[in-house]
Amino acid sequence: MNTPKRSQARSSARLAAVQALYQHQMEGTATIRLLDEFHQHRLGATIDDDEFDDATYAGAETAFFDDIVRGVIARRDEIDDLISSKLASGWTVARLDKTMLQILRCGTYELLARADVPVASAISEYVDVAKAFFDDREAKFVNGVLDAVGKEARR
Repeated sequence: MNTPKRSQARSSARLAAVQALYQHQMEGTATIRLLDEFHQHRLGATIDDDEFDDATYAGAETAFFDDIVRGVIARRDEIDDLISSKLASGWTVARLDKTMLQILRCGTYELLARADVPVASAISEYVDVAKAFFDDREAKFVNGVLDAVGKEARR
């Protein structure tokens, strides 16, 4: 059963995964080092952003976080191809804001690889993550892209 505590732990893990993957893209941090850094120093630190309901990484579901980070890195080309196929003509993943790209990658990975997570839950969670960084317009963009991805990934 998905308890509120588990739900919050997964929400925290999702936000942490987006930030870890952003760091991975920007700095090229090796996966093992990246995971270790987040385990040691970030999964337990307070998030300063009020938009995410003053959530904390404390209690983030570590195994879930690890699966998302490792899965996105391992399947990045497949994930990016699927995201690209859902973007408007003339748009590529390279044109997307780097944080937005990580949100879409994480959501797409869950839709592809985590059958235990309902489509609506995955989409809703990443819309919430988008709201921590962006305005409603961008959150709606995340909703639209992930909805299209979900229809293909879970057919």
